[in-house]
Amino acid sequence: MKLQDLDIIITAPPAPGWGGRYWILVKLTTACGITGWGECYAASVGPEAMRAVITDVFQRHMEGENPENIELMFRRAYSAGFTQRPDLTVIGAFSGLEIACWDILGKARNRPVWALLGGRMNDRVRAYTYLYPQPQHDIASFWTSPVMAAESAKAMIDKGYTAVKFDPAGPYTLRGGHMPGMRDISLSVAFCKAIREAVGDRADLLFGTHGQFTTAGA
Repeated sequence: MKLQDLDIIITAPPAPGWGGRYWILVKLTTACGITGWGECYAASVGPEAMRAVITDVFQRHMEGENPENIELMFRRAYSAGFTQRPDLTVIGAFSGLEIACWDILGKARNRPVWALLGGRMNDRVRAYTYLYPQPQHDIASFWTSPVMAAESAKAMIDKGYTAVKFDPAGPYTLRGGHMPGMRDISLSVAFCKAIREAVGDRADLLFGTHGQFTTAGA
């Protein structure tokens, strides 16, 4: 079983683009015809430049290799460059290709991938949802509106979620990471108060910052 062909599919979600501006999917095919799919999520460059990176990683470090030898291929990608330590984009490319290898191995053995990674630990896994605008909401105003956030939270809890995540301190800016100002703190308090009142004790509240604050600021 050897890796033979690579296909790269770049697509985009419909407006307003929840989940990212574009998605990069990869399909690997072995010489014996087994296919595996993966997604290259982490990228510091645009989709066409990322296509070139993925192709380079596959051709230099993976093509013709047994998909079982994931650790060997990772070591090649991680240590074969001029600096011996690649950037985020190279490892982002490899991550999607590795996912595709695991998909191939599961299909070759007729087993789910989780069975190859140590087996099942839990029958169910708890999931949370981010808060997104509801159909009646103004998208531009949503991210700074505790009232709209509370309405969205209630809608998600009514669907069965037991945890919601939100960014209460405002949108991303070029200032990150920064110390939060008093307005940031006041807005965070207003968000948490409104959402807690809307959902009661039916859900946990997850506070997203995405590196917006310094350690001391958080």
